[in-house]
Amino acid sequence: MWNLELLTIVFATFVLAGMVKGIIGLGLPSVSLAILTATIGLKAAMAALVIPSLVMNIWQASIGGAFLEALRRTWVLIVTAAIGTWFGADILAASDGALLSALLGILLVLYSATSLATPQIVIPPRLEPYLSPPIGIISGIFTGMTGSFVVPGILYMQAMGLPRDILVQTMGVVFTAATIALAVSLGGHGLLTSELMIVSTASLVPAALGMVLGQKIRVRLSDKRFRQVFFIGLILLGLYIIVRAMDRIDWLAA
Repeated sequence: MWNLELLTIVFATFVLAGMVKGIIGLGLPSVSLAILTATIGLKAAMAALVIPSLVMNIWQASIGGAFLEALRRTWVLIVTAAIGTWFGADILAASDGALLSALLGILLVLYSATSLATPQIVIPPRLEPYLSPPIGIISGIFTGMTGSFVVPGILYMQAMGLPRDILVQTMGVVFTAATIALAVSLGGHGLLTSELMIVSTASLVPAALGMVLGQKIRVRLSDKRFRQVFFIGLILLGLYIIVRAMDRIDWLAA
């Protein structure tokens, strides 16, 4: 399966995805899965994502000085998301990759369009104990099925009313836990092969390079403009994944 051309695409993808994460604090799974799903398939893309995502998220979670506060606000979300991720991986292992690829594309389009169109909503802290469990379970199931913690998890964290730097660190904490849960779930279902783990480990270098570049770009680029370009790009990639997946579904049906 693996050749020089394919490895070049994988590593270039992680440079780009790491750069996006370095600029806005998220996007490494969304960007890498959007591109790699169309290249190597969803299940292989999810496995290749594990090591770069885990290390980059630990890096993000360790910076900001608000780790304990982030953990206090999100521990219920983390626990329920971990539970949901295992059930999502059950569905992944038993399902056709084309159907879940289409779901990933739909989630990317939904998340990006919502982020572009919806004004900032702030959820009162008193409601978090009631909202975190169902949102964690739903987000975890989608993470296990598609590898991307986007809907409704990221939208929920963005609505918690946290200052920007604390929000970025909080996302790092939650994403770290989600990635660990995903890795355990994929391994438990036999989807983390030794070959994919080697590719995933090697992909850490380009992802780290991209993240460093992204952090340097962050101080020079308007957040608003970049977010617009980023989300429009994800919408286009999501639509592309949907079209490719539907073609494969039609072929399987025939």
